[in-house]
Amino acid sequence: MHRITGKAGGDSLIEMSPTDSFNDDTNGYSQHASCSTGSPQHEQSPIDKQQHSKDSVFFRDGERMIDFVLSYVEDKDGERKQERRRLYEANLVNVGLELETEDKSESEDGKTFFVKIHAPWEVLATYADVLKVKVPFKANDIPDNSDMPMNWLSTPFRLPEHIMHPEPDYFTAPFDKSKSDFFLIDDKETFFSPSTRNRIVYYILSRCSYYRDECGDRDKKGIKRLLNNGTYTAAFPLHDSRYWTRSRDANRESDRYNLHKHWARFFCFFKEQPLNLIRKYYGEKIGIYFAWLGFYTEMLLFAAIVGTICFIYGFLTYDDNEWSKEICSEEVGGNIVMCPLCDKKCGYWKLNTTCNSSWQSHLFDNVGTVFFAIFMGIWVTLFLEFWKRRQARLEYEWDLVDFEEEQQQLQLRPEYETKCTNRKLNRITQEMEWVLHRTFTDLMGKLLLCWATVTLWEMEPYLPITSQCARTCLSGATVLLWISLIIACIIGVIAYRLAVYAAFASIMKDSATTNLQVVGPYITPQLATSVTASCINFVIIMILNLMYEKVAVWITDMEIPKTHLEYENKLTVKMFLFQFVNYYSSCFYVAFFKGKFVGYPGKYEYMFGSKLRNEECDPGGCLIELTTQLVIVMTGKQVWGNIQEALVPWLMNWWGSRKARNHPESLYSRWEQDHDLQGFGQLGLFDEYLEMVIQFGFITLFVASFPLAPLLALINNIIEVRVDAWKLTTQFRRPVAAKAHSIGAWQEILNGMAVLSVVTNAFIVAFTSDMIPRLVYMYAYQPEGEMNMKGYINNSLSVFNISAIPLENKPDDGESPSWFNSSITTCRYRDYRYPSGHEKEYHHTMQFWHILAAKLAFIIIVEHVVFVVKFFVAWMIPDVPSDVRARVKRERYLVQEYLHNYEVEKLKIQLSQNTHDDCTCTPMIYPSIPKHEVLSECL
Repeated sequence: MHRITGKAGGDSLIEMSPTDSFNDDTNGYSQHASCSTGSPQHEQSPIDKQQHSKDSVFFRDGERMIDFVLSYVEDKDGERKQERRRLYEANLVNVGLELETEDKSESEDGKTFFVKIHAPWEVLATYADVLKVKVPFKANDIPDNSDMPMNWLSTPFRLPEHIMHPEPDYFTAPFDKSKSDFFLIDDKETFFSPSTRNRIVYYILSRCSYYRDECGDRDKKGIKRLLNNGTYTAAFPLHDSRYWTRSRDANRESDRYNLHKHWARFFCFFKEQPLNLIRKYYGEKIGIYFAWLGFYTEMLLFAAIVGTICFIYGFLTYDDNEWSKEICSEEVGGNIVMCPLCDKKCGYWKLNTTCNSSWQSHLFDNVGTVFFAIFMGIWVTLFLEFWKRRQARLEYEWDLVDFEEEQQQLQLRPEYETKCTNRKLNRITQEMEWVLHRTFTDLMGKLLLCWATVTLWEMEPYLPITSQCARTCLSGATVLLWISLIIACIIGVIAYRLAVYAAFASIMKDSATTNLQVVGPYITPQLATSVTASCINFVIIMILNLMYEKVAVWITDMEIPKTHLEYENKLTVKMFLFQFVNYYSSCFYVAFFKGKFVGYPGKYEYMFGSKLRNEECDPGGCLIELTTQLVIVMTGKQVWGNIQEALVPWLMNWWGSRKARNHPESLYSRWEQDHDLQGFGQLGLFDEYLEMVIQFGFITLFVASFPLAPLLALINNIIEVRVDAWKLTTQFRRPVAAKAHSIGAWQEILNGMAVLSVVTNAFIVAFTSDMIPRLVYMYAYQPEGEMNMKGYINNSLSVFNISAIPLENKPDDGESPSWFNSSITTCRYRDYRYPSGHEKEYHHTMQFWHILAAKLAFIIIVEHVVFVVKFFVAWMIPDVPSDVRARVKRERYLVQEYLHNYEVEKLKIQLSQNTHDDCTCTPMIYPSIPKHEVLSECL
């Protein structure tokens, strides 16, 4: 009996009588029961391993394909688990699946049982109808006009045609079991792709119960719960072959081998990705990820080129850097005595000691930086808009045009169905829904379909509003707690910077590092403090990431999201908020807080009233420190991520399969080979997106401080594509295929970061770099009225009387260098304040307010210009290409037309069969709908 409701996520699966799919004694449960745990399985004579190859994706009969595999190990006191497995597998058989068990004596370790699952045509067709799987009904007759001029130039980057387009192009429509002859079904065994087959089987596994009908314990449902409680150790679909050789079955495809050969090797980095083959083998969700990653990498090429040009510009204008020349010269920088940078342990110092950092700062702090910041604001818009067009094309090519969130809403999470015991009437329909009961019988080798319909109120599970509020509040409080923990760690790192700087300054006062060759002259207390603090911050980031990932999954599960889409969105928001604060907070501190709240000699500002004085920036600005922070965190994350992604799975697989490698391939079964691989976990693809979005933030939010960031990201992503492909193809079990028509909530996150990046880069140029003060000086305060930077350093430093420095701020005896003596009466500090003796002593000068006004004006102008250009570009570029829109309309028209003609022909045949022999009247002609009516309906 079948039970079909208007919702695909109903409580009951469609049940079939044993005659639906099992036509001989060797099929299904009759064979499986003899091998199941606790039954007479041990009486069965074991199959001789030497008689046939175990490296196969078929049942022992060599005909039925293995669509899914379950594995388990018997425990000493595992009677409850054994009972669960017996009930669960019996229920799987009741819904039409065919099972075959491999005894533990057949496994390599002698402990593991393997349950192989095959979905026959009747089950596939039924659930393809329920899930609205799109299948072909007509070959695509629209000519492909995608040939571009000079197309031969891209030949070295192209893959063979059978790899890029493994399947012909068809017009498709949602599968309807009652109209199966409408679709192009050549072979029922290969009509549904392996990815579709394992998606259907997993849909059944996740909703099948393991309780007796009389018990009615609704919570006992789904393979996920059985995996969590240890009843089964793994559940996975099989790879179709070994990745380094083709399948031994001549009638079997070797998509895994082709993917490894043409995609997963690093030396294919310059080749295009076989997206259609990825989609065919792994499903649309993984295909969309690699399509997005590839497109993002392609667009990074343009940003990397412009960023490199800006860096080269800074290098070529090295000798034109007038302010650095003044800092390094003995006449200017050598005669300027600077005030101590910390209390007690820091002595007086000369400005020319910062010569090297001043030159380094010019590489990133120049006019080219302003241009690049504006360029990146426009680039990110072009990237997002062109991705929408690319995504729209993939939606059409991959039959995802009508795959909206509403369809996913129909598929409730099994966890939601089991944990929500309350039921209510569907508030949208407010009506009775039809529940169809189908009974299949086998008569003379043909299936006869009998329909019986009854009307039932369709009740849906729901979570009470009080429970929702309580769970949401607890979840939000947990997220805020962890974000507060991050902020506390950042404050700790800041305290480290303040405390350690004094120690480094004391150690290096006698130039102890000059004895080091090559790097010695470049090591300053500021650089040593910045580098060590950045490394400590990176370690803290990695530790917090590992801890919070589990917490985020736990609190998301606690909220009991209704659908898979809702679950992913909630988890995405939680993880991104945490990662955003975790990775970017230190960069925000250096960019917008360091050196901004320092005070002046005699009236310094201290951290939270402690004895730790707030940090100052170098006379060359804080931009070079922001660059250092960005390089360490961004590069360290990417290097560590690639090592972790590639090395850890490889080592675990190498260790797990060390014994089996010594046996012939014919004895190392396909299911054991895949069982020894790592599982592609719940957060597998989620972590990949998160890694790339965090990288996207680094190259957009702070790119004004480091124009080479897109180049580093480009190099990383070229490696990332192949590392992800390699580990997915060789180191992980085959993931369950899933559909997705977009990158989901990540799209909105990218849009938000694109807007925020315009603001942050404008503020970095205005407040972190010295670009605006230099321009104000050159145009308004240059004493000789010339358009140059002569005298800028002297103008940007204020004067303070040493005698007025309080005792608690003065250096201890012996901390000041040997050249310092009592004849030096003043020191300089970085600010725009009146000197002592002036009527506005130590108050800000008018130049300070002019510079502040120029900074604010720059931010407002740049933001408005970039936002206007962004919105204009977004308006000019349509989200859906015109040819895709035309193809979608034609496909919808053809579906309507062909279905209409199909129904007319079917009705004619039915009428002709029912016509009596003695009837001489003219047969009724079924009226045809004019084409313009069909067009108006579908367009």
